[in-house]
Amino acid sequence: MIVINKPSGIPVHPAGRYNFNSVIEIMKAERGPGWIAYPCNRLDRLTSGIMFVAKHPKSAERLGEQIKERSVRKEYIARVIGDFPDGEVVCNQPILSISPKLGLNRVRAEGKSARTVFKKLAYYPPRKPRVWPSPDEKSELSPPSTKEKSMPWTRKEGYSIVRCLPVTGRTHQIRVHLQHLGHPIQNDPIYANQKVWGISLGCNDPDALENTDEDIVSRLNRMGKDDVADAVAYHDEMVDQYYKKKAEKMSGELCEICDTPLYTDPGAQELSLWLHSLRYEDSGGSWSYVSPLPDWALPPSGCEGPTEVGNMDELVEAVKDENPELAA
Repeated sequence: MIVINKPSGIPVHPAGRYNFNSVIEIMKAERGPGWIAYPCNRLDRLTSGIMFVAKHPKSAERLGEQIKERSVRKEYIARVIGDFPDGEVVCNQPILSISPKLGLNRVRAEGKSARTVFKKLAYYPPRKPRVWPSPDEKSELSPPSTKEKSMPWTRKEGYSIVRCLPVTGRTHQIRVHLQHLGHPIQNDPIYANQKVWGISLGCNDPDALENTDEDIVSRLNRMGKDDVADAVAYHDEMVDQYYKKKAEKMSGELCEICDTPLYTDPGAQELSLWLHSLRYEDSGGSWSYVSPLPDWALPPSGCEGPTEVGNMDELVEAVKDENPELAA
């Protein structure tokens, strides 16, 4: 078994415009074309962190069964918009795939059961807090701009680093549950995208009647890469730098080999999602793998905060009565 700390921006398998720059193909290039990789857990292209690659199908099958039986405990770390609530927060909302083609999911009563436990590790306020005038102060202070009025998520200032324990393993489960709780991942190009979800960003689905599944899918399907980048709910001191960079652009050139239209090189902000697979461990305590916190989860310059996380027991406490298989 090979255990790696996958960088963000690299898919596990060749897909779309990625023919060779994938985890599997990179490992094959290092070990020879006859070498076969057997991925045991899959991470989205933008997600970083711990990943298991078996060297033999029996090893992959064995670990796959452990994960399916929930005898393997997983922990992720995420950077989300605003000040996340204190204490353990458990989200039990079912998740439905509303567009397998786009990989788009949403909280829906008819969806598959899903359960995630969250706990805030740290909160970092903005360096320059916004001043929001109250109604009776508007005559003395400048009113919010039209842009600010249209984006109420800007009132959730700063960001939180949140520990995430997915009890089930639905597609985009952590991203969807964080969005539903009103604290989407800060740079999520889909679930923190106001042009897709509206000004509420899908929080508690208050606009469900206006934003039908068909509306959401249609908006995302019509958006180009530039539009997706422009709609992400960035704020705080990062916003100016982000909007200067934006997204990849069509270069007007074609690939010399396959005539595929080429994009310009992406910036770092297009290759990363602030979601990291931090830890995998056997619930029986026979093995455990944990990675360091990614740079974006460390305290910003001039601030104090945690640089590592403790064990998983405190998170497990919140769910082990209903999920005894999680208890060590």
